[in-house]
Amino acid sequence: MTNKLRFALVGCGRIAQRYSDIFASDHLANGQLVAACDLVAARAEKLATRHGIPAYTDFHKMMNERRDEIDVVCVLTESGRHAQHAAELAPYGKHLIVEKPMALTLEDADMMIGKCAAAGIKLFIVKQNRYNVPVRKLREALDEGRFGKLVMGTTRVRWCRRQDYYDQASWRGTWALDGGVFANQASHHVDLLQWCMGRPTSVFARGRAALAKIQTEDTGAAIINFENGAIGIVEATTATRPADLEGSLSVLGEKGTVEIGGFAANKIKTWSFENPVAGDEEVIARFYENPPSVYGFGHIAYLQHVIDAVMNEAPSLVDGLEGRKSLELVTAIYESMATGLPVMIGFGERQSLLGRTS
Repeated sequence: MTNKLRFALVGCGRIAQRYSDIFASDHLANGQLVAACDLVAARAEKLATRHGIPAYTDFHKMMNERRDEIDVVCVLTESGRHAQHAAELAPYGKHLIVEKPMALTLEDADMMIGKCAAAGIKLFIVKQNRYNVPVRKLREALDEGRFGKLVMGTTRVRWCRRQDYYDQASWRGTWALDGGVFANQASHHVDLLQWCMGRPTSVFARGRAALAKIQTEDTGAAIINFENGAIGIVEATTATRPADLEGSLSVLGEKGTVEIGGFAANKIKTWSFENPVAGDEEVIARFYENPPSVYGFGHIAYLQHVIDAVMNEAPSLVDGLEGRKSLELVTAIYESMATGLPVMIGFGERQSLLGRTS
């Protein structure tokens, strides 16, 4: 291995542009983009031209021709194809980064974990908001016990996605390949909520297509019970008009309250504890910056973490098993939406429509 970790992209759609921007910057001194692949040749070629790298329309051909030049493959394809593509890529023996959600069914998630374990490779699931500095500060406070007994956690995703967004690709808003706002836009925030609040035990949810003409929901709400007795609330919509409003996270405990706002949980709005410690008064002033878009700042830190995990054997914060936890909650949300009933978590999915073709 060289002194740089070499990345290839499979899928050159909307999220790939974020990766392209990072690799084109000077933020990853030890990371290098070396190949790109997309079924649509023009998309692959446009991204590849920017970086002076080869473009492919078949990732098997890319892996066979560039096997010795690639260390990590980023799977950035449609959500419903993540599992299939990860399974096909794993035998090449290259570590995998898979965008959210890792899969649309728990069976597929388990298959991905098994395939990567059999191939002896690392599986990284993209949960970049865990790397937002305000979120890390919140997690530190939780680990230090500063909240005492947890009472309630709330996440709100109030984003704007008009019909032209869904019409840009036929897979968007479908059960088979995407899911709705819970599985797509709010999946990072659902992950943050369960990461902070602990193991969920049951959920009751409702959702509908309020403004978008799609199979799935663009608006929904869920009430979650956690093992520690706390209650969680998820409010998610892409029907905010006229523009994105917030992607926020709040944690309330018997001894303190923290509220993180901004577009993508990047901006501390409230940091208040009954027992202050040195530095508390500086937290809001230091971490009050809102990112320029809903992607936030976390992808850079996440990719640097991958580099550290591969090159220096640092522990992975979000491996396949960790990524599966939030998927289990998301599929339970969809099962509750389908049945109209509360759903116990931890007994496997039963009637979630995610990933189903019929």
